Amino acid sequence: MKTSLSLAAVALALAACNSPADKPAPAADATAAVTAADAWCRPSPNGAKAGGCYVTLTAATDDRLTGGSTPRAAELQVHEMKTENGMMKMAQLTEGLPLAAGQAVELAPGANHLMLIGLTAPLVAGETVPITLTFASAPEVTVQAAVRQPTMAGMDHAAH
Repeated sequence: MKTSLSLAAVALALAACNSPADKPAPAADATAAVTAADAWCRPSPNGAKAGGCYVTLTAATDDRLTGGSTPRAAELQVHEMKTENGMMKMAQLTEGLPLAAGQAVELAPGANHLMLIGLTAPLVAGETVPITLTFASAPEVTVQAAVRQPTMAGMDHAAH
């Protein structure tokens, strides 16, 4: 009987050591999501070796768009457009594009954008292009980018 009581006491002591209050909290998920909206690419002329694509990204936590891939090109780069000495210049963002938590970051014509280098075929209006985006922390995001002409500001007369 004394042995049974001793075993029961040891079992209770061990159970108390493993109580839920003593368990470490699960680690925070370091791979917060990034959402992508309105992905599209500009049609490319026959023979073009590069094409531009655009998307709006919103990260749950601070992150960075580092690049991506598509079966439609040999390489996908993140580019910026900036004016230097009165000239528009395009350059690859080798460190990626910062994404501030909760703020929509629009990649758009004449601004930051995705550059598809080494197109395997022209980007034709009406088709879609799969693009997988990579981030410093978040998991990859794959979008289906519609190939279309850009809408021109002030030219939408649908409301008339």
